[in-house]
Amino acid sequence: MAKKKTSITITLLYFVIFLSPLALAGASQQIVILWSTFAYVLGAAAMIFLYFRNHSKIEIEQEGKLTSPVFILLLGISGIFIALILQALIMGIQMAITNTQPSSENTESIISVIVENKLFILATAIGGPIMEEFVFRRSLIDLFTFPKTGFWLAAVISSILFSVIHMDGNYFVYFFLGLFFTILYKMTGKIWTSVIAHCGMNTLVIILQLIVHYGLLDLPQ
Repeated sequence: MAKKKTSITITLLYFVIFLSPLALAGASQQIVILWSTFAYVLGAAAMIFLYFRNHSKIEIEQEGKLTSPVFILLLGISGIFIALILQALIMGIQMAITNTQPSSENTESIISVIVENKLFILATAIGGPIMEEFVFRRSLIDLFTFPKTGFWLAAVISSILFSVIHMDGNYFVYFFLGLFFTILYKMTGKIWTSVIAHCGMNTLVIILQLIVHYGLLDLPQ
């Protein structure tokens, strides 16, 4: 039961932090950005603390096969590039079906904020991904895994919620990325595997977008 309480606490903490900028309605954009950065990093630290305080493993962690730190690191780092390829592939399929140019309102808005305040990189490259992994991979997988339905239904539900929470038009992209991060987590039974992949992917995307923004690189149209 302690495991479920930890999962519920982490999930509730995430949504409090996610919605907290609404309490700053009327404040300047800089204050909202600074608060969001602080809240995301603090939230990630709090979730890590809760994770280590509760030593019991959830079902997916008990079934992990590649538990060696070497596999965790290798799968995490390789997962960065696989996730980028997966994102490009799904974007390409979406573009072929809808006949529209791929874009991400979520990414574009984040980059515009980072341009104004570089400190926000801490929230988007570190704090945000860590919280999302602890919530959408570990906590929701734990809460939605039942004896009769098993792991995969929980994985699908958590990936759907991961897609919806981004409030972006690229729902299939986020869904399959969420599912991919879940598989990385399942393979090792360690949440750090998907944390490495997610943080690394966000960091590379941010770096590339900033390079393009400042005119250091022109992407093909």
